[in-house]
Amino acid sequence: MRRSVLIDRLRGASRWDVLIVGGGATGLGCAVDAAARGHATLLLEAHDFAKGTSSRSTKLIHGGVRYLAQGRIGLVREALAERSTLLANAPHLVHPQGFVVPVYRQWDRLLLGLGLTAYDWLAGRHSLGASRLLSPTETVAALPTVRRHGLVGGIAYMDARFDDARLAVTLMRTLFDHGGLALNYLPVKALRHHQGIVSGAVAQDAESGESFAIEAGVVINAAGVWADYIRRLDAATAPAQLAPSQGAHLVVERDFLPGDAALLIPKTSDGRVLFIIPWQGKVLLGTTDTPRRETPLEPRPLDAEIDFILDTAARYLTRAPTRADVCSAFAGLRPLIGSGRGSATSSLSREHLIQVSNSGLVSVAGGKWTTYRRMAEEIVDRAETVGGLPARACPTAGLRLHGSPPDGTDDVFGTDRPAVDALPGAGVRLHPALTLTEAEVRYAARFELARSVEDVLARRCRALFVSASAAGEAAPAVARVLAEELGWTGQRAAESTEAFRRVAEGFVTN
Repeated sequence: MRRSVLIDRLRGASRWDVLIVGGGATGLGCAVDAAARGHATLLLEAHDFAKGTSSRSTKLIHGGVRYLAQGRIGLVREALAERSTLLANAPHLVHPQGFVVPVYRQWDRLLLGLGLTAYDWLAGRHSLGASRLLSPTETVAALPTVRRHGLVGGIAYMDARFDDARLAVTLMRTLFDHGGLALNYLPVKALRHHQGIVSGAVAQDAESGESFAIEAGVVINAAGVWADYIRRLDAATAPAQLAPSQGAHLVVERDFLPGDAALLIPKTSDGRVLFIIPWQGKVLLGTTDTPRRETPLEPRPLDAEIDFILDTAARYLTRAPTRADVCSAFAGLRPLIGSGRGSATSSLSREHLIQVSNSGLVSVAGGKWTTYRRMAEEIVDRAETVGGLPARACPTAGLRLHGSPPDGTDDVFGTDRPAVDALPGAGVRLHPALTLTEAEVRYAARFELARSVEDVLARRCRALFVSASAAGEAAPAVARVLAEELGWTGQRAAESTEAFRRVAEGFVTN
């Protein structure tokens, strides 16, 4: 997939049925859905796929235990059904994950047990296994580093974990499999109108500066926390729809929580839940819920968020993690629905909202990774009506994603692994602390539209999110391989390395 060939394809197209603005979970989900229905589909992303919120999640595909406590039964039931769908359609990226809730009061044990029994009941035929009460001894066996003082037992239940950025890349590949086109680093600069109706967009290639006038039957605004910006390209006076919320996460070494089980802290001091999850050979701690007025491209965890996560984890672990133990720290911005003025973002809706402007721009706000497929189905249904497109059945509930193997595997490349290992450098690791090989960098450049050192180290592999220091040390080697693949000059390789170094600084806490 050479970018020059894809650009030629964009130049040669006279009109698209569906144009999607935004290459995160929602946009990619819509693009796969539309293309799988047979619509001519184009997706444009201003930066890289999943550059924003969609690569910075808590890495869970779940029904949402705390939504159950809020009485949002429909949302939980839908999410649990979608969890089952994702496990079937992307078994190389989505895996069952056992959780244990340690309990220090008998009354909490009873209440939580009842709540998780209801969680099982809502899952129905999509259940991954029944929850069960654990004795103190069983709880410690599952969570060897849990605080023992006052422990009265625990509750075990099942959910799922995944690799968010890799799922985004897989959706992009699935879009191409169904005849669609996706381009990163091609931001929309304006929307086009014909007789007062949105008829396309003007986009500009961030690499060459070339502009493209694009005609489309319908335009879907799936720009996440930047969706209000796209809405104002349609109508300059459009009111703000979103209230961004920042979620911060910390990554520490595996010995803080050895074993296979994740730990759920059911109620933090701010009324949320906090997860401690085995992920990528490390342990992920998160998340926070902090209102943000601004929407920076590179949000950084606030000092108060870092302290909150560390302090909360310290109350449940025998060895308290400190800032010196943090391998990587990252933050993402959630596109929550609401004004956000004078209220906590934890009270705003995580559900999605589809709006159609007077000129026919289809915008979506809110949502989460777990239900991205169901959201996309609803959005494309609406877009078909708005754009006057043939109404076609959604096939994605049973659509296995690109690289999906017949059986589960932990290899994110799935059935593409032989093609990866056939490239030069298959046995050459680029850093002793990382699994990344030279061949995987070549594959990212040739087949996954990676255009920078950051694209590789942050999203084609997860090095930046696992160890910011190791990723920084590997950057020059990645740049060297990309230079060979993309025809970079020495100066271009140095610039990409330096740009990554600046981003990586934001993932370091000490």
